[in-house]
Amino acid sequence: MSGLTFVDVCSGGGGLALGLEQAGFEPRLLLDDDELAVTTLRTNRPRWDVLHTDLLDFDPAEYPVSYDVDLLSAGLPRVKSSATVRRADSCVEERLLEATVYLVHAIRPRAVLIENVPGLAHSSKYQHFRDFARAELAHLGYECNWFVVNAVDFGVPQNRKQGLLMAVDRRRAESFRAPAPTVRQPTTVGVALGRSMASRGWQDAARWAAQADQPAPTLVGGSKNRGGADLGPTGAKRKWATMGVNGHTVGDEIPGSDFVWAPERGRDNMVKITTEQAALLQGFPESWEIAGRKTARYRQVGHATPPPVGKALGRAVAVALHGDPTPPVAG
Repeated sequence: MSGLTFVDVCSGGGGLALGLEQAGFEPRLLLDDDELAVTTLRTNRPRWDVLHTDLLDFDPAEYPVSYDVDLLSAGLPRVKSSATVRRADSCVEERLLEATVYLVHAIRPRAVLIENVPGLAHSSKYQHFRDFARAELAHLGYECNWFVVNAVDFGVPQNRKQGLLMAVDRRRAESFRAPAPTVRQPTTVGVALGRSMASRGWQDAARWAAQADQPAPTLVGGSKNRGGADLGPTGAKRKWATMGVNGHTVGDEIPGSDFVWAPERGRDNMVKITTEQAALLQGFPESWEIAGRKTARYRQVGHATPPPVGKALGRAVAVALHGDPTPPVAG
């Protein structure tokens, strides 16, 4: 499978773009309004054309390279509610959803992928956006597919559900199928991070990994207006505690040989997940470098689409557009 191209907006730390690259797509243009995310993308893929700009300010007429692509992809900031979409006081997240749909008018890709909260695909709260998107895209000759995927079904050691809109050119739409799981058994946190936890000589790494015998809860990146990094809301922190992990913070370094792991004594004696380990839990390769200080790095990780999910979505698009006969094999 080759010759597939895409434009990626709100690219963040690059999870979706990396997954699409792994599926055989070549980016024509990526854009994001966060300087550190742009640095991350340029550091890891110097040959990618990365634009530092807000989607709401982007004019594709100034970047003709964005025309005639196979896919427009968008891993957009999470919306809280769509009840105010298209009102003057709409949140920026909702405006970005609309802006992505309007961008389709200009660049006319053969397929469109928008990723967001699970409710985007089925909740009545987002019915207004679904109706808007369906009407706009149908007018342009696309058929819409709404579905939810869970990253854990694609080898990511994390329960992370994502709502997807996949719109495909009507002439090819019958060939599109939402990606099927690529693994039969979920990967656990202990399996994913066991080698990392032992890398500085921590003697209890294997015992910890045996207790961390389940996938992680959803990592949450938080907003720029929020305080320091942590591993999510109260329920997620409780889940982390059952694995002997302090979910109230993100660690600066992996435990050393003298670290005493005694979770029964409270969170001060639990391990802390580092930003680099969080990236592994998102399915990033170890080689992926993330720019910025700890909280900014963790925000990029927590907001990312896991690359294995991006790869599975890319393969599904490729099958619809080019009829690639080689589906992934569950293992």
